[in-house]
Amino acid sequence: MKQRINYQKAAPGAFQAMQGLEKYVRQSGLEPALLELVKTRVSQINGCAYCLDMHTQDARAAGETEQRLYLLAAWRETGLYSECERAALAWAEAVTQLAGHGVPDAVYDEVRSQFEEKALVDLTLAIVAINGWNRLAVSFGVQAGSYRPPGEHASGAQH
Repeated sequence: MKQRINYQKAAPGAFQAMQGLEKYVRQSGLEPALLELVKTRVSQINGCAYCLDMHTQDARAAGETEQRLYLLAAWRETGLYSECERAALAWAEAVTQLAGHGVPDAVYDEVRSQFEEKALVDLTLAIVAINGWNRLAVSFGVQAGSYRPPGEHASGAQH
């Protein structure tokens, strides 16, 4: 697949709006490591190669282990994730896959036991943001492989 549209250049205002949401999420007080797990899991669900490449690299740069990244798609089957991470991952999956069933009360109850109201809104906005980035990257064919974590030579789209 080749890149169809460079959405940053085609609609710079839209890109800046998405960057604004991303900036809010980064400054929300949510743990960066938790955000990278959520972004990676949502990107797995959505099949976004560019975002998977980006967020697994960022997670590793932040100290995430290879084993936890490898097992993320099967997080329910392992004890490697904390209760807070498990609640966030369940919430991320439910919010990402709304069609047909919405967000079950049991998933809400689980995540609410781990997150105060503001933190839950912030987590949900992080999920909204990564779903948006996934849809832009997949729809317009953004190519994986060019991203480098901050501090390394970076090229390509960033969020």
